[in-house]
Amino acid sequence: MTSQPQRYTITAALPYANGPVHIGHLAGVYIPADIYARYLRAQGRDVKFVCGSDEHGVPITIRAQKEGVTPQQVVDKYHAIIRDSFRDFGISFDIYARTSNDTHRQTASDFFRKMYEAGQFTEQVSQQYYDEQAQQFLADRYIVGTCPTCANENAYGDQCERCGSSLSPTELINPKSMLSGNKPVLRETKHWYLPLDQYEQWLREWIIEGHKQDWKTNVYGQCKSWIDQGLQPRAVTRDLDWGVPVPVDGADGKVLYVWFDAPIGYISATKDLLPGDAWKPYWQDPTTKLVHFIGKDNIVFHCIIFPAMLKAHGDFILPDNVPANEFLNLEGDKISTSRNWAVWLHEYLQDFPGKADVLRYVLAANAPETKDNDFTWKDFQARNNNELVANLGNFVNRAVVLTHKFFGGDVPVKGPLTDLDREVFAQLAEFPKRIGDLIEQYRFRDALSELMNLTRLGNKYLADTEPWKLVKTDQERTGTVLHVALQLAASLVTLMEPFLPTAAANLGSMLRIERQAWAQAGATDLLPAGHHLGDAVLLFDKIEDKTVEAQVQKLLDTKVANQLANTPVTAAKDNVSFDEFGRMDLRVGTILSAEKVAKTKKLLKLTVDTGLDQRTIVSGIAEHFVPEALVGQQVLVLLNLAPREIKGIESQGMLLMAEDVDGSLRLMQPGQPVRPGSFVA
Repeated sequence: MTSQPQRYTITAALPYANGPVHIGHLAGVYIPADIYARYLRAQGRDVKFVCGSDEHGVPITIRAQKEGVTPQQVVDKYHAIIRDSFRDFGISFDIYARTSNDTHRQTASDFFRKMYEAGQFTEQVSQQYYDEQAQQFLADRYIVGTCPTCANENAYGDQCERCGSSLSPTELINPKSMLSGNKPVLRETKHWYLPLDQYEQWLREWIIEGHKQDWKTNVYGQCKSWIDQGLQPRAVTRDLDWGVPVPVDGADGKVLYVWFDAPIGYISATKDLLPGDAWKPYWQDPTTKLVHFIGKDNIVFHCIIFPAMLKAHGDFILPDNVPANEFLNLEGDKISTSRNWAVWLHEYLQDFPGKADVLRYVLAANAPETKDNDFTWKDFQARNNNELVANLGNFVNRAVVLTHKFFGGDVPVKGPLTDLDREVFAQLAEFPKRIGDLIEQYRFRDALSELMNLTRLGNKYLADTEPWKLVKTDQERTGTVLHVALQLAASLVTLMEPFLPTAAANLGSMLRIERQAWAQAGATDLLPAGHHLGDAVLLFDKIEDKTVEAQVQKLLDTKVANQLANTPVTAAKDNVSFDEFGRMDLRVGTILSAEKVAKTKKLLKLTVDTGLDQRTIVSGIAEHFVPEALVGQQVLVLLNLAPREIKGIESQGMLLMAEDVDGSLRLMQPGQPVRPGSFVA
């Protein structure tokens, strides 16, 4: 699209309503989309920014089965969590809808029916696994078995999460149903397919010839690879009882495949936003620019499959751009919802109240626009303290505080300008276009860097002019310096808003001005002389070491929990007879004293009250316990272990311990205090 669009329809990938949103989602999709939408609004453009929860598909039903609830209860729960998280984080959707509502069901049904009646689908009968006990055909994710590539015994019917291999259910060794645990059987079933092969030539012309220059390299490359390999028909229906029912005769027990149903959610969300026919220009007028913001795992769906659906239907415009990002890792490891290796948005908002903009800044500054990037809590802290606090916040604070100190909070008169002043104003005038051009090129990380260059310009200007010293000798010149600095600060109210909306609003309140149109942000008269400023407040504050250390520890605890959950239990030893077991004398004892054994790292010498006597036990637990902390603890003791000399000390028994997967030891103790000498039975 070369001419100026009349309007913009911006979509952000519909998150699955089977879990909360994490920072990978934010960095890949929602922050870039929000920056773009906010910028266009500041330009005075006609924008509709739509999203909603994707509430159909197998992940929903699997979550429902695990939690022992209905799929509707699952989507109601997570839709509310996701919706509220986005709202509290400041993502400025015009609507956040859901695909389980009546508008979407009707829209998706009508979409399918029109294509069906126009003969746009093919019908195919195929063999699919069926659970005879559950009396249900099995989606790929309802089948587990041994991966033929790496021998993982818990591979799914579509993918092995250990080695990453893409699979089909029939490739699994010893497949079994997740519903009953039984081995499934193959049965014939009929489905409708979108014949993507018939659109291959059109897609080649539209993407490879039409968008090579303006689409991101990763998007274009993935699309070209798919097309070059040859496209195959893709099923648009499934045998499930959760989803949009297939609206044709002979389709009982079938629903629309979620990949077909979900992107239609963008259209149904716009219908919910704009009732009647008001939604149509945003999806049917060729002067509208449609932009999809997604992660790289959705490139094929939004660049090949959904456009083919729109083309086949015939009533809708095609996307102008699909600026997909790569993945964000966490502390050097891939984000994984199943392993709980993530920073969840709703938890972040609880742990860091009032700091939504900090996370927005860090994720935008480190956005995985061209390659996978890594989020670390130390980088989060450093960017906040060194860039937001020491750079942006410092500039604004100095300009406002000095104005209050030297001029009673009134914007001082602008006197004669020096070459330095004129140069600063000249640079200021360039920033709105420079930042805006980068945003329109979907280079949000570079755009944010330019914004910070403006604050660096302000800091350098104050450092070079030193108004805190100048005021002692030249009040008029000091006023001019602060006047110039305040014009830079005023421009930030508008230029910051797409990136840091809360800070921008707070700065506007501090300066007591409204946000300007984007093109006016570089003006030099946003604050007239005599305008009274509000009180100075800190836009950002430092994040201390202990705060990020707590977050790092939280992740480490998660990693240990995953190791515990995934480490197999040591195989059982050979059986012993009851008589052999009965010979063991297990008692409760109380530790009376504990000290390290000289010239050893692992040994402690313990005195234990066994109820029968006080005896010495030498135990190799010194690396796991502080001796003083053991005194008074009750423990389980094997009394009739034959005495043994260890480092010249006769040890007369053994403490019972449990060893975790990480090698740490835990005392085996009675649930409540008991008399020493009590039998363990």
